[in-house]
Amino acid sequence: MKRKILFYVLLCITTVSFGQIHEAGIILGGSNYIGDIGSENYIKPNKLAFGGIYKYNLNPRIALRGTFTYLNIGDSDKNSSNKVREERGYSFSNSIKEAAFGLEFNFFEFDMSSRYDDYSPYLMVAIGVFNYKTVEDQKADGSFDYSSNTSVTIPFGFGYKTRLYDKIAVSVELSARYTLVDDLDYNRQDISDLNFGNPDNNDWYIFTGINLVYTFGRPACYSSR
Repeated sequence: MKRKILFYVLLCITTVSFGQIHEAGIILGGSNYIGDIGSENYIKPNKLAFGGIYKYNLNPRIALRGTFTYLNIGDSDKNSSNKVREERGYSFSNSIKEAAFGLEFNFFEFDMSSRYDDYSPYLMVAIGVFNYKTVEDQKADGSFDYSSNTSVTIPFGFGYKTRLYDKIAVSVELSARYTLVDDLDYNRQDISDLNFGNPDNNDWYIFTGINLVYTFGRPACYSSR
């Protein structure tokens, strides 16, 4: 009896270590920025965002996740309900390349090898780095020199996931990114033509969309069905 128990314990450990369910797929949706130009709505996707996602399920409640996302951002003061911004008339566009790694926590047990545990709302939090275009200097003719900059971002949000078909799952997700910079809209306090907004408030950007993933790997030891 003891040998049988030991056998199943070792089998479980081996399965958890090497037989976890993996998920890989695509990210598709919209993005918007929150800063010193344009609309002041927090959720207003107006640009395309897409990328890839990979998850490693530690158990039915917790998964490690890595993402690479390309997000376009941009807005115009014409879209603002703020009269000062409307009269100012600024606009901009930029693009963001983001890589992030974090955790996903399911409210219910989520196991695609089960017929019953194949849906759940979830929370996610991550740490990431992102690259974007920024203004480096202003030329004598009034135009600008641009360069790229890399900084840190903190993505967090929530979603709802469910089986779509067989081993394919889909999730609807809303996630915000807090950044450590204030120049996604090219705001520069040391350049008079770009000195606008509040320098004490960093920029944010938001993703709203879906994750479509394919599940593979042997069902892990935690599966009871």
